[in-house]
Amino acid sequence: MDKLNVDHMLAIEEPFMKVPLEQLKRAVRQTQKQAERETAAVSSELSNVLKNQHRLTPGELQQTLDGLISRLQTLRQALEESKLEEAQLIQRSKQRAADLHKLRGFESTAQPEFQQWCRTRLDRVLIDYMLRNANVKTAQRLVDKGGLGHFAESSLFALVMEIEGELKEQHSCRAALQWCAENRSALRKIQNSLEFELRVQEFIEMIRARNTPGAIGYAKKHLTPWSDTQMPRIQRAMTLLAFSPATQCPPYKSMFDEARWGGLANDFRLVIFQLYNLPAQPLLHLLLQTGLSALKTPACLSEDPSEHNRNCPVCQTETLGKLAQELPLSHHVNSNLVCRITGEKMNEDNPPMRLPNGYVYSQASLSDMAVKLDGKVKCPRSSQTFKLAEATKLFIS
Repeated sequence: MDKLNVDHMLAIEEPFMKVPLEQLKRAVRQTQKQAERETAAVSSELSNVLKNQHRLTPGELQQTLDGLISRLQTLRQALEESKLEEAQLIQRSKQRAADLHKLRGFESTAQPEFQQWCRTRLDRVLIDYMLRNANVKTAQRLVDKGGLGHFAESSLFALVMEIEGELKEQHSCRAALQWCAENRSALRKIQNSLEFELRVQEFIEMIRARNTPGAIGYAKKHLTPWSDTQMPRIQRAMTLLAFSPATQCPPYKSMFDEARWGGLANDFRLVIFQLYNLPAQPLLHLLLQTGLSALKTPACLSEDPSEHNRNCPVCQTETLGKLAQELPLSHHVNSNLVCRITGEKMNEDNPPMRLPNGYVYSQASLSDMAVKLDGKVKCPRSSQTFKLAEATKLFIS
């Protein structure tokens, strides 16, 4: 019976649970800040009205009170919307926890219930991969087909794509800076300087547009607050005032490079993934690499294509082999002999057979070849031909 290693599976699924919890935590904090800010403003305005009520006409007093009532009504509506959002996130967390809790009830990987759970898991892993690569329509079809809306991070990736698109295509930092303002305390906690990089880019664009007075004013307002931690960068940025956007002088040439927009988009994606505990690469890649790491052998690294096993995914250098490039070689306590022709294991039921030239293949593969070649076999690596009777059976010890 194949037992499950539940603890290892749950470790891989950690982001699956953390994302809605992080979203809930941030939603609660933003709601709290908004409520405190609005109530403080209303209280301050009321205090001013009470102090100056003898100076106000009945009409002015009525207008002021109506404005405060309208402001409180707007706050109430915002709080009701936040309450609904928080309820949805709580429900999503419960559904995900219930899905992972099912693992404790499975006794074997052969159970039909576990196979169904794995199919659902594969669907949500594919949805995550598609959303990361902006294949939104295909991801949505898979979500709708399996009823997996509570398992997909659609809203989070929609935000990522919106801001990335504005950075890379529109060359605008507006949405990214707004997001940084809303998450400033979290960015400060992880000591991330994304907001500073965005400010530098806006400063650069002002210089590119030959708006020198505007750039100097912008630097005083938005760059100098970072002087305690980013002074060398600020000094280098200010030096740009003496250069043309067409300069060939490094490093100022790279600062004027349009490719910086793509770098900012990538930095934004990495930091938002960090805040929401999402891995930088898709979970599909991580799971595939887990399997590939158990298959990678020295033969997979050979520059001679003839040494590669056609049934080994690691040997397929143009596809899955790319994911395995940085993986270490697998460690096998017990060696397995694999036929290079069929990719099947060689054991007592399919013993290894040695040809006169020293190459070894499985008995089944040589027998099949001999049927097609009138009792002869052709070595696929040396192209030499031998009689099947010349092959010597080897014994595994």
